[in-house]
Amino acid sequence: MEYDVVIIGSGPGGYVGAIRCAQLGMKTALIEKYDTLGGTCLNVGCIPSKALLDSSEHFHNAAHKFEEHGIGVSNLKLNMKQMIARKNSVVDQTCKGVEFLMKKNKIEVFHGIGSFKDAKTILITDSEGKVSEITTKNTIIATGSKPITPPTFNYDKNRVITSTEALNIDKLPKKVVIIGAGVIGLELGSVFCRLGSEVEVVEFQDRILAGMDKDCSKEMMRSLKKLGMKFYLKHMVTGVKANKSSATVSIQKRDSEVTFDSKADYCLVAIGRYAYTSGLGLENVGIEVDDRGRINVDKNLQTNVPGIYAIGDVVKGDMLAHKAEEEGVFVAELLAGQHPHIDYNLIPGVVYTWPEVAAVGKTEEQLKADGVKYKVGKFPFKALGRARASMDTEGMVKVIADAETDELLGVHMVGPRTADVIMEAVALMEFRASAEDMARICHPHPTYTEAVKEAALAATENRALHI
Repeated sequence: MEYDVVIIGSGPGGYVGAIRCAQLGMKTALIEKYDTLGGTCLNVGCIPSKALLDSSEHFHNAAHKFEEHGIGVSNLKLNMKQMIARKNSVVDQTCKGVEFLMKKNKIEVFHGIGSFKDAKTILITDSEGKVSEITTKNTIIATGSKPITPPTFNYDKNRVITSTEALNIDKLPKKVVIIGAGVIGLELGSVFCRLGSEVEVVEFQDRILAGMDKDCSKEMMRSLKKLGMKFYLKHMVTGVKANKSSATVSIQKRDSEVTFDSKADYCLVAIGRYAYTSGLGLENVGIEVDDRGRINVDKNLQTNVPGIYAIGDVVKGDMLAHKAEEEGVFVAELLAGQHPHIDYNLIPGVVYTWPEVAAVGKTEEQLKADGVKYKVGKFPFKALGRARASMDTEGMVKVIADAETDELLGVHMVGPRTADVIMEAVALMEFRASAEDMARICHPHPTYTEAVKEAALAATENRALHI
């Protein structure tokens, strides 16, 4: 069987790329190692974590906010098994949706491990070890990433876990120690904290969400501390020991000899992810990787082997599902002779805690490092009528613009529904709008988006109206 394009990996990058290839008239095949389609994002990442985040937020609001709204709740109980069952149902529906899309677009799906025999021949090894082969004109590698689990942490999938196992805990733990204060650690930590677990976070850096704007880090830290999370910043984990019922985490203060242990029901390792290329047979075709195991690609996402491309978490850049999707579409359109474009500076990042964190463009720290002259406008959600009405007053919007041209350079938000609100900034920045452009757009009242307008006004001659 010969195809125009074969895609290895069915996560957001792989399956979206496959759909676009099929739309453009290419004979397309998709190879997936596991029984279900959707990759990490749909099965053990974005979708299930958001399902649990929403469920935990409902529970937290019922326990702490409903009474102020005049809603009495008696005998509130947590049914963790049902929460996990609902999450599983959401995952199942979403994965079946991808199966439907593959059939609709006449994409042939193979289940098994895809690997290179040569540049044009792909081997497929199924679960029973049977090997078949297909030929292709082009191949897209979209095999995603796996959690980093250093040997010293003794990852056992029982008491020392990653996000994969954390999503299936059906009995509320009394205590969880999380290694890493990045997106995954904070999202899952907030789930357990809202439900009533004691949560400790150990982070080597001097702040949480180290890659995001510093003001956002401060706002989020304040909010999570208020929720009950405990943080050990500038600390490192020197080892983890576990038994059948608990895990003991050995912690050392950075640049110090001070050490202590923390015992918990679970130790969640969330220090990042690595490009997953195991079993691909890259060596059979001479595909080059960098010092972190990521596949090297050129500006067209093509490897050093003509006709073989790589997208998503296996290449350099932020490990984001929507970034992978854009890259999948990019390669498909490139193969069809079109001239696609991706502006990596305008790929938004989101943390789905509550309040949410969302950002696009440059941070203030990056602009300082680059020597760019800029101006800043900020506006707190507590000054918005809509936020007071919903009791979501934590957070702020920060607008950064060029000091001379007024062009928007970065927008950073902590607050209610900022995962959705950020798209206003993305759209405007795509067309190189100014802070004044943002400020002059009429925003509906009362909405959370008014905070964007006010922050833009603050960046434009410091003339916010409601503060």
